[in-house]
Amino acid sequence: MSGVSAGPATGLTRLPRVTVDRHRVSDPALAPIADKLAAGERLSDADGVALFRSPDLLGVGFMADAANRARHGDRVTFAANQHINPTNVCILRKTCVFCSFARLPKEEGAYRYSLDEVLAEAEGASGLTREFHIVGGLDMHAGLEYYAGMFRALKARYPHVHIKALTAVELAHLARIEKMSVAEILVALRDAGLDTLPGGGAEVFSPAVRATIADRKLAADQWLDVHRTAHRLGIRSNCTMLYGHVETIEDRVAHLAALRALQDETGGFLAYIPLAYHPDHNELGATLGRQGTATTGFDDLRNLAVGRLYLDNIAHVKTHWIMVTPFLSQVALAFGVDDLEGTVVREKIYHEAGARTAQSMSLDQILRLIRGAGRVPVERDSFYRVMRTFDDVPGQGAAPLEDTAHSAAAA
Repeated sequence: MSGVSAGPATGLTRLPRVTVDRHRVSDPALAPIADKLAAGERLSDADGVALFRSPDLLGVGFMADAANRARHGDRVTFAANQHINPTNVCILRKTCVFCSFARLPKEEGAYRYSLDEVLAEAEGASGLTREFHIVGGLDMHAGLEYYAGMFRALKARYPHVHIKALTAVELAHLARIEKMSVAEILVALRDAGLDTLPGGGAEVFSPAVRATIADRKLAADQWLDVHRTAHRLGIRSNCTMLYGHVETIEDRVAHLAALRALQDETGGFLAYIPLAYHPDHNELGATLGRQGTATTGFDDLRNLAVGRLYLDNIAHVKTHWIMVTPFLSQVALAFGVDDLEGTVVREKIYHEAGARTAQSMSLDQILRLIRGAGRVPVERDSFYRVMRTFDDVPGQGAAPLEDTAHSAAAA
């Protein structure tokens, strides 16, 4: 583990020096990047483009793995979390064309949970769950009191469970319909039990891309400002990028640059999670002729690796096994990833878009996945503090990983 220091306002203030075995990197265009890593220097936007364009995927992955090991060693963290999606009613149903989850209020399949239904879905928290991940649609009838009452009830019943809830888009929507500032909404929700924010809704910050895939959605500067406001209030958050649709390599790097700049300013991001676009059952997928396809494994691994190398001030990079399959997430642990999406329990948003992975993963499956990659499983809390380390069971590093993707397809 290297000496990476963290300051209160700027995240990582001193970059680790990363030793890269040059024999493992075949693309000459990556040599200057390896030099910067060895010197502990920040990568430029041009370096980010070079990493995305390099034909040497294994070289990019090897550098990301070295950078990750310099910070986290062999540890891979996960959280015992549970997803709850209280409503799929959304006013952006017709303009957010990449989404397969949203419904109009009277459309078939539209729903809004009552408080009793939310509590019924949360029943699994009596055992393993330590975090609720709560996101949904922009529902005109799910306002501040709907969510504040939900958080208070969940905290009353499960005081040990962390609430990570509501994207920047949802928070801005609440501010609009309640005629309050985002800061006022955040303070009210924090008082009701909100602990941290997820990173969804960022998509890709390029105005042209947003006009194509998510017209009328919260603009990039507004998304960033919601997270800036949360960080100033002491509310930490995650950040994301949705990739694999109509964006360019330059769009991706500009998006990462904006995230890195905000982290320099506030230090409030906990983790970066690149999100793979799923084209099934949505208008964009039909327009692109992409239904029944997915992002490539090469692109999935590259996005994780580039995130690790470019986002030098965000400590954690997460692979989302629901989107890219457990098998690819296992490989990703050698591409700069130190964190694995957890138990989940039930996921709706990406399964509506064609994800064929299982709805949840058991603790044993998570441990086998991480050990099978030769890493040490570590259960964490939502602030990445270690809860327990599973390094006491020898001989399980090569245990087979259950084929949850095929099991889900068969079901």
